[in-house]
Amino acid sequence: MTDAAALPGQPRGGVLSGPATARAVNVLAPNPSAMTLDGTNTWIVSEPDSELAVVIDPGPLDDGHLQAVIATAEKAGKRVALTLLTHGHPDHAEGAARLAELTRTDVRALDPALRLGDEGLAAGDVITTGGLEMRVVPTPGHTADSLCFHLPADRAVLTGDTVLGRGTTVVAHPDGRLGDYLDSLRRLRSLTVDDGVHTVLPGHGPVLDDAQGAVEFYLAHRAHRLAQVETAVEAGHVTAAAVVEQVYVDVDRSLWPAAELSVRAQLEYLREHGLI
Repeated sequence: MTDAAALPGQPRGGVLSGPATARAVNVLAPNPSAMTLDGTNTWIVSEPDSELAVVIDPGPLDDGHLQAVIATAEKAGKRVALTLLTHGHPDHAEGAARLAELTRTDVRALDPALRLGDEGLAAGDVITTGGLEMRVVPTPGHTADSLCFHLPADRAVLTGDTVLGRGTTVVAHPDGRLGDYLDSLRRLRSLTVDDGVHTVLPGHGPVLDDAQGAVEFYLAHRAHRLAQVETAVEAGHVTAAAVVEQVYVDVDRSLWPAAELSVRAQLEYLREHGLI
């Protein structure tokens, strides 16, 4: 068995649901798959002494899961007062409207199509519900509307799909753009260096206790994949499908369709920078 401390980001072992920091509790959604890992992490965030809580990424439209989220908050003596979305993929956002209905709350997101209520989310916004201080960090790349949430008091960042608790993130063309994604990873790295963030609360997979190590691994992985793709193109493998067959031989074939979308984003990046 591999020592978790030796893995990128130092993932925590054990049960995924439950308290992760002083202010963040995870309720794992029942939607495991090759793409969602153990399922979607729905985060409940609140000040310890507050009666109000914020839910981040309600997950799929599953009433049992949404009721479990509400019950978890209520068991801690809290009421769900606001829902936030890291991005609009259904495994994160599909249940948002139903949770808003059940809790009579607003949904805030970068994408206006996902909002319920008058307020959206933008860079520099600070969520202050129930005394929280949670800062909105724009992190496009996985999707155009991807956001992270910086929780300074816990020295943590909630990353949605920008950084996962296990494996790496798909940057799927055309909505995903690799240049934007690399900039977003550098922005997260600056949080670890300049703002003392050490914990990653991801959208899927276990909590990571070495945020800087996780981000550095992601950056190195992207650089390695780009070099592999560039080499494959130089060898005459010019289509995304042909590149996948050469570069992603270590990846389960069931994930090759997603890998092909990622290669399209990599090819676009290499062309934009005059590297192929």
